[in-house]
Amino acid sequence: MSDGIAGYATEAPSLLKTYERISPEILHRPVWHLIPTTPSHLLDIGAGSGRDAAHFAEMGHRVVAVEPVDAMRAGAMRLHPSARIEWLADTLPSLSLVRARGETFDAVLATAVWMHLDESERAEAMPAVASLVAPGGVLILSQRHGPIPPGRRMFDVSAEETIALAAREALACVVNAVTGSAQAHQPDVTWTRLAFRR
Repeated sequence: MSDGIAGYATEAPSLLKTYERISPEILHRPVWHLIPTTPSHLLDIGAGSGRDAAHFAEMGHRVVAVEPVDAMRAGAMRLHPSARIEWLADTLPSLSLVRARGETFDAVLATAVWMHLDESERAEAMPAVASLVAPGGVLILSQRHGPIPPGRRMFDVSAEETIALAAREALACVVNAVTGSAQAHQPDVTWTRLAFRR
């Protein structure tokens, strides 16, 4: 997904600060009830600043945090040193390093990453991601809609397409909600929050 991460390395210092200002509980409000409340094994794909991974670690979860942008991953590791977080440099659509481990997860999150994949990449990514969801586990995705920031690669992905791809992998949609942006300076941006149960 090298094209999908375009722009993030050069903006890493400012993005780390921006992401850290957002509360995970507020950001994930539509799906928060699906986050396990007892210590579990979580996968955070596109972990960014490590904000969510750190919050989940504080809740007692073990987290594998996947971040393909070296500058973001290094910054996140400095911000959130935790023995409960394991950092990996891996990329969608294949997530080959994660899948090679042979693990499944009680919750798999891909926050603000799905819209970076083109149609063929999304079709390849869903089976890969779905294979990592444990029986009874959840997959949580968010998809951005609105003007594309300069230097970024994004696609306007419909909820219907994502739900159909997930259904092929025996994942049932349990949340489909549209919210505004958590960043006040983005009034013309909306997000689709989707969650699926295996």
